[in-house]
Parts: sequence; structure tokens; C-alpha cells
Amino acid sequence: MSTESAGTSTAENAGEAAPESDDDQLLVLTAVLLTPAQFPSVLGDDYPEVCAGLGLEPYEDGYGLVLGQDGRGARWTVVTDDASLVACAVAAWDCGMEYDLSPGEGSVVEALPGWPLALAVAAPGVPAPHDPEPEEGGPAVLRPPDAEQWGPAQRRLGADEIALRWAAWREQVDGEVTFVDPGARPHAGVQRALAEARGYLTQPPPPGRIRSSFAAGAARTLRVDGPGWSMVARTDDIAFVLLDEQPGEILPVGRGPELPGLLSALDALAVRPT
Repeated sequence: MSTESAGTSTAENAGEAAPESDDDQLLVLTAVLLTPAQFPSVLGDDYPEVCAGLGLEPYEDGYGLVLGQDGRGARWTVVTDDASLVACAVAAWDCGMEYDLSPGEGSVVEALPGWPLALAVAAPGVPAPHDPEPEEGGPAVLRPPDAEQWGPAQRRLGADEIALRWAAWREQVDGEVTFVDPGARPHAGVQRALAEARGYLTQPPPPGRIRSSFAAGAARTLRVDGPGWSMVARTDDIAFVLLDEQPGEILPVGRGPELPGLLSALDALAVRPT
């Protein structure tokens, strides 16, 4: 399947006039990276898990996922192993610049029916987005995880939001927050999450379970995930834990004597965007 820009290839501007195209040509709406350091968290706790869900090998250099519609309006996800091309496109779009994302046919790994992520935009000049008819023996149609009900997908999306808007969430927490009040019992779920995070220091987890990104000053923002929990932290500050069994709750963990060392050690193990 060949690709062509729908307008400027950005989700925000996809309503501009679409170029003439054959039914099998993809009108690009948006794209995302799928690498050990950067992937749609809603799809899994780590990079190999997300790849498995898409039927892909966890290729070390990663992929780009190009989402669009064919000339009949059907949803398709084109997987390219040219992750750097997709990274350039995403960076340009984030800056409000035009970028014609057209992966070369030699870089296309797979054309998967459907979209793994929810999009609120559509290509102009073609029928409304709809799933293509499944082919016998072909891959299952991709559909976004249900993020309406609290569960792993929504828990990970909540952690994404905290990492993105750290300052706003941090303002809601007392600067001297402690793990537990004097005389209170530690939260069992938070204890479990911290214990499993410590376990990563002796038995490193799959790539992507620990991710590190830039923060203000010399600090780093850490994103750590495990079965049933997510943690967002700043290496110079506190941490927030979200649990599957605590719908909608965000549990702060104060610095205390142990957290700084744990965060520093996790940061040393983390994968980082290149």
C-alpha cells in the first residue's frame, strides 16, 4: 500500500483538500513512533507487549505507525521500519510545519487493517472511516483499547497525563508529602509497586518498562510500569503511583530515605529517546 498526504498530513489539518488517489493509496492522517523508548502507552506496559499486540517482532530500532484511510475510507495502519522518518514527521507537525510523510515501499513492514488508536479526524473526499472487510487468513482488524472504563489502558493514559503536566499535578500535593502518616499502615498496592520496581534493579524488565525523558534542570522524568501499576516520578522530587485496583486514584509517594536512590537506580536502567 502506497501512502500520500491528506492535506498536510497532520491530524489538525487533515480537512484540507485531499489529492486524487487510487483506492489502495493511503491518505495519511497521523503517525506515531513505536520504539523501546517511545510508544503509545495505552497499548501496553512495555515495548515487546505492544509489538506482540500488533503482530510485530520487537525490532530493536523500532517502527513508525502511519495511520490513514484508503480511497474507500477504510482504516489502515502502515508499519514502517524507517522510524527516523516518522520521528522527523512528528517533530515537524508538533512545530506546526508541513511534512509529507511517504514511507518508501522498501521500508513498509506490514499494512494492518484498522487503527490501534482512536482518531477524531478523517480524510476529506472519501467515505467516513470504517474498518475494512477482514481477509480470510489475514491479520485481525486493529481496534483501540477500551479506555472508557478504568483498567490497564486508562491507568497508563493517566500516567501519561501526569508526566505531560507534571507541574500542575505536583501543585496539588503538599511539598512535604510522606509515604504514610505516622501510625498508619502503608498502602499495600503502593508497597507492591515499589517492591516490583526495586526488583527491576536485579532482574531488568522488558524494554520500555522503564523510560526516562528530559525534565527541568538536571532532573529526569521517569515512567515505570508493571503488572497492574504505573509510576511517574521526577528524579529530584516525589513519585505518583496509579493502580488497577484503585480506579481513578493517584497515590503520591514522598521522597523519604529510599525513594531518591530507587529513582536514580531506575534512571540508570531506563531507555531514553535518541
